[in-house]
Amino acid sequence: MADHQEASVTLSSDPASVSAARRYVAGVLADWGLPPDAEAADTVRLIVSELATNAVQHTLGMSPTFTVDLVLDRDERLRVGVTDGHPRFPKRLPAAVQQDNGRGLVIVRWLTAECGGRLSVRPTREGGKTIEAELPWKVPAVQPDP
Repeated sequence: MADHQEASVTLSSDPASVSAARRYVAGVLADWGLPPDAEAADTVRLIVSELATNAVQHTLGMSPTFTVDLVLDRDERLRVGVTDGHPRFPKRLPAAVQQDNGRGLVIVRWLTAECGGRLSVRPTREGGKTIEAELPWKVPAVQPDP
């Protein structure tokens, strides 16, 4: 087993890229030994879907792309991050404002906590931000094909 595995994809900030991000993540997780029909795979795909949707919808044209990063450390911890180029950090909106949208990060926080993980937001050197969910990994990793 590898002590550390990484995968990354950069996509255009377009609504069609959200499904591409989900498909990419599903493929990487399967390569790392997580069956596509596992509950954990569904959870990670939903987290990526919400974070990618936010990167597309809330960057106001200031980020032409977003990047999805996956890092598996020592077969113990999976980090899933979405980076965009917009400097504004997400804000929790009052309930009255959250009528039709604005619940994505609430869902991500809940899913992450339910798995025993944690969510973080940090600035990038380029002036954007990365939102990252760190989750326990309970599936043995497999070596990637050479």
